[in-house]
Amino acid sequence: MIISVEDIGKKYRLGEYNLRSALSDIKQSIFKSKIETAENDRTQAGGKYVWALQDINFSVNSGEVLGIIGKNGAGKSTLLKVLSRVTAPSTGIIKIRGRVGSLLEVGTGFHPDLTGRENIFLNGAILGMSKIEIRSKFDEIVDFAGIQKYIDTPVKRYSSGMYVRLAFAVAAHLEPEILIVDEVLAVGDAEFQEKCVGKMKSVSGEGRTVLFVSHNMGTIRSLCTRGILLRNGKMVLDSNIETAIDSYLKTNAKRLSDGSIPEGASLQNSGDGRITSIKTSDFKNEATSDFFYNSPIHLEIDFDSEIELDRALIGIQIKNSLNESIQDFVNVYDNVNLGVRKGRNTYKVTLNNAMHPGKYYLNITMARFNGVPLDSLESIVELNISNMGETAESGYPFAWYNGYLKGSATWQQA
Repeated sequence: MIISVEDIGKKYRLGEYNLRSALSDIKQSIFKSKIETAENDRTQAGGKYVWALQDINFSVNSGEVLGIIGKNGAGKSTLLKVLSRVTAPSTGIIKIRGRVGSLLEVGTGFHPDLTGRENIFLNGAILGMSKIEIRSKFDEIVDFAGIQKYIDTPVKRYSSGMYVRLAFAVAAHLEPEILIVDEVLAVGDAEFQEKCVGKMKSVSGEGRTVLFVSHNMGTIRSLCTRGILLRNGKMVLDSNIETAIDSYLKTNAKRLSDGSIPEGASLQNSGDGRITSIKTSDFKNEATSDFFYNSPIHLEIDFDSEIELDRALIGIQIKNSLNESIQDFVNVYDNVNLGVRKGRNTYKVTLNNAMHPGKYYLNITMARFNGVPLDSLESIVELNISNMGETAESGYPFAWYNGYLKGSATWQQA
């Protein structure tokens, strides 16, 4: 194995951090004061610490492409920083065999006052490469980044896209045994992202190891063979990539069996109210998450409000199994005005089901008429569309699926 991670934890001090705090931490480290758990540590330290990572254990073999996924704040970027030696773990042991090339947030690894050319040589030197080795890769790096005209310009004058293109080119072409890439690739345009994914595939094909963080499940699926799912700083799953993606999408579906939504499930909440229940039912008005192909989907949404609004928006977004948005419904699309009363509000919606058979997820948002969310829930409902129909003749008629939605058009023969 090329990477071994044993019982890794990372804690951060909250609030003011001064010389006395630093000396206290050093003293604790020297005398190896035992840290039991995050809860115990908060009690002992008066609530001054928070754990970004806890009890992380995994290993990676040479040539493996590992996807690290999870919601914002799950600890993904912190884990990559620890593996890249940008920051040291608070607990545990990391064993890495080989050079590490990493692309984390924009700004990491480059000196802003140095030119692109100088930063290429600086990064190569940090990786332990000689000038001859760096020169042999120089033209390839500049060509991949597409910044030939600006190679002798200080990088502080680069746009974020130029910066990321050069940073990725450097990280990928200076032949590290391990390549670590964060979501920062989203800064680049679609064409460059495609180039990066292709380069990471070729890197892994050469026997080098890739660790990749992204919220784009399509990219994760196409690139990775294995996935680690993080939640609240802890690793909850280490499995094949399909299982990891499915578990990630189900992470947010916190509806209880009666359709109620527990507090704290919101992706975004203004404090003026919250969605308390979402119920789904079929054409027989029976509660279910399983629907026939082409049959309507009935939703009943309860919203408890602290305010009154004459006009409001309800947005329902359908996502596929790659976490990609494929369709959305908003009441104003259908010229329907909905208001909000103080207290309990119930809204009934029937979705025209144009989805091909498969698994889908719903995002549901209650918002002011200007689009500012009151409450937003991500992947809160899971839907399963079967290839069967309500009758024997109304099922999906083919053995293949093209896309996700059933199209409708006007046809004629001239």
